[in-house]
Amino acid sequence: MPVKYTIGHLDLTLPLPAENLACDEALLEACEHEPWNEVLRFWESPQPFVVVGYANSVAREVNVAACTARGIPILRRCSGGGAVVQGPGCLNYSLILRINPDGPLRNITATNRHIMEVNRAAIADLLERPVAINGHTDLTLGGLKFSGNSQRRRQKALLFHGSFLLNFDLDLISELLPQPSKEPEYRKGREHREFVTNLGLPADVVKAALRDAWNARTPVEQVPYPAIAALARERYASDAWNFKS
Repeated sequence: MPVKYTIGHLDLTLPLPAENLACDEALLEACEHEPWNEVLRFWESPQPFVVVGYANSVAREVNVAACTARGIPILRRCSGGGAVVQGPGCLNYSLILRINPDGPLRNITATNRHIMEVNRAAIADLLERPVAINGHTDLTLGGLKFSGNSQRRRQKALLFHGSFLLNFDLDLISELLPQPSKEPEYRKGREHREFVTNLGLPADVVKAALRDAWNARTPVEQVPYPAIAALARERYASDAWNFKS
């Protein structure tokens, strides 16, 4: 039987890259420690920046010289996965959900399978074309990636977030990121420009499809702004965090 969700939705893009990354972690911590709503959040950065996964080496996964020359910030997120480029035309979503030990979010593998299938079906219905799950947490069209995803787990709640390439400057990815140190088998060594694609859909259409898929009906009014500001200041805007080895 399909799992029934009733969660809140939050369409919130904060001014700074560090604040947008901090918001996801603050919402996760609130769900872990407080009687906080489960949330589907959307955001889209108005400026380009690079984000590496929690365990990534910046020197290995990012063309630091190119970022420096263009004044593009490099940040680190709290979840796993590889380096990505953010900016206009790249829609981000974040799911903050409670963990039921007997449910579809009970472990990493089950969570990947469950959430990716919900998202896959929503986009396939929109496009009226087959959409595949590849490499555990990528969504693809005809073997071309348009969405990458990752998660962070706590004891009672988890954060599952990712991005959808809608109308992004794909050449920017090749400029700022070298070939990744780890890649899924289906990539077969392809360069970035031969591996990724835009969906070409309006952001509002994708948001509506995901809200329907997750039954995210109620706008979230209570946002943990103090926690977001503290995390942004103390972690996500800190070189000690972003460039840690």
